[in-house]
Amino acid sequence: MFERNKVDNAPEQTAVAVEATLDDGRVLKGRLAIPMSRTIQDVLNGAGAFLEFEPFDGERHFIAKASLRSVRLLSPGKSPNLGARLRDTEGFDPHTILGLSGAACWDDIKVAYHRLAKLYHPDRYNSAELPSEVRDYLATMARRVNAAFSALEAPQQVRKQAVAQQSVPIFTSPARA
Repeated sequence: MFERNKVDNAPEQTAVAVEATLDDGRVLKGRLAIPMSRTIQDVLNGAGAFLEFEPFDGERHFIAKASLRSVRLLSPGKSPNLGARLRDTEGFDPHTILGLSGAACWDDIKVAYHRLAKLYHPDRYNSAELPSEVRDYLATMARRVNAAFSALEAPQQVRKQAVAQQSVPIFTSPARA
């Protein structure tokens, strides 16, 4: 099977947010591109003479390792709201999660589920550079949407099975010869 986001023969890379101080005193803030299989320490201490750097507000270019005075990792700020929303498991109400009233019909439930499933589906954000906290939030919301739909779908499935059982004959006579 092929993968959509890969370029043939190109190593898979990730970006690490850094603040780099150069020998001339300039401070650059942006992302260093590093292979997925290596750490930033491996890349900085490795054999290559240049680093691929993309400023937050500019175009990608290469920096000579010899011109670096220091490199400091930048971490994304923590958002207390995301963590609180992940822990909010009390009062699991499938209708509220899907954004519906308690009296919503089955067609409205399906429409709301499909809309939210598309919104939170992990493949939609696969190629985006997101902090791990945001990725965790999106994955949790996808699970909650699926759980809400499953909870609302269960009675529907029971009704379908009951109707199917009623249409099955109780007795059939053997074939006559």
